[in-house]
Amino acid sequence: MKSRAYIIIGVMLLFASCGQQYQAERTVGAFVDDNAENPDLIAKRDFADLGTTRHITDSLVSVMRQRGAEHFKKGISYPAIPQGDLYYLRMRYVYEGDTLQNTFYLNEELTEVVAFK
Repeated sequence: MKSRAYIIIGVMLLFASCGQQYQAERTVGAFVDDNAENPDLIAKRDFADLGTTRHITDSLVSVMRQRGAEHFKKGISYPAIPQGDLYYLRMRYVYEGDTLQNTFYLNEELTEVVAFK
């Protein structure tokens, strides 16, 4: 009986984490489509596992926002910097034959990209 409860809890956690991964990938994909200089040239998007971090300070978020990244527009509009933990998601992709990678930081709800590098 106890092992059945552990299995049910494990399955529930698996589905919850899959849902978060899917939501984060959708949010980052939409951000890239909206803010890449030429989103049609970004191919073969591959996402790493979603993670969380407490080590990103407001000043680091500000620096990442100012620097941006190659192949992305300047002056991107971001939401207010949230308090607490941020989630991050790495995306590898092919751009004009080169394999590149960016890390995107998302709010706790996984609905907005807060910064990226």
